Amino acid sequence: MDGRKRNAELDGVAETTLWTLHHRALAARNPGSALTDPKAIEVIDAVDYPFERRFGTGNWGFAQGMAVRARCYDREVRRFLKDHPDGTVVSLGEGLETQFWRVDNGRVRWLGVDLPEVAELRRRLLPDAPRHRTLPCSATDSRWMDEVDASRGVLIIAQGMLMYLPLDVVHRLIEACAARFPGAEFVFDTPPAWMAARTARGRWKYPAGYRPPPMLWGMTPAHRRGLHAVHPNIAAVRAVREPRGRGFLCGWLLPLAGLLPAIRARKPLWVTRVSFGLTEHHQGVNR
Repeated sequence: MDGRKRNAELDGVAETTLWTLHHRALAARNPGSALTDPKAIEVIDAVDYPFERRFGTGNWGFAQGMAVRARCYDREVRRFLKDHPDGTVVSLGEGLETQFWRVDNGRVRWLGVDLPEVAELRRRLLPDAPRHRTLPCSATDSRWMDEVDASRGVLIIAQGMLMYLPLDVVHRLIEACAARFPGAEFVFDTPPAWMAARTARGRWKYPAGYRPPPMLWGMTPAHRRGLHAVHPNIAAVRAVREPRGRGFLCGWLLPLAGLLPAIRARKPLWVTRVSFGLTEHHQGVNR
């Protein structure tokens, strides 16, 4: 980057990309963190925004939570690229995520999709490149699907986004992806229902007084099981186990929460992988 600060004026759901960047960069700066992300540090140093006044000086738990989530998605992308080295990754609601630089194998095609105001800021900080570009478009607008080359495999990811959409809209998005991209996978994270309910009542507050936008729904075991019925192309719905982080919370408590049914519903993050199979129609076309 050229050393100039880029002004950031985002609010509502769009502002959550700055909160995420703030904590991911905190994790990346800390030698005791489980995340290596020099690009996140480069980006946050180039943004003119009162991060500490708005979000606080730093919270190790939140920072490690963002580190664990980032590493979880990195693992999923690397798993995909192992089988599809020339495949396409679509990152819905990408914000100022720097995942491309963490997982780039030199061959992947990457499409980021985000709201116009976020996409404009991202392009100023992370300009488009031959294999990575940003499309200013809502994730619920099917126009982005026309930009995807599905011939070499597709992985769709959505970090920290779907909980801000109504559940029926989320189901329509998954349904559209299942119909359009047979053989692809969709990985996304959601909070548990109890956390979403607290944000909806305005009872979830971060340090420095920041309150996240209301989350419209949260994951439950019933919600996850119900995804099978969204479209005939959905072949599998799996829970993705988060990698172990550092410290008591992310290194021990969160992994334990994923193993014990009695406390699984209280875990703060649910990551789900939906696999799209081939219907008889698509199988016939591809024979």
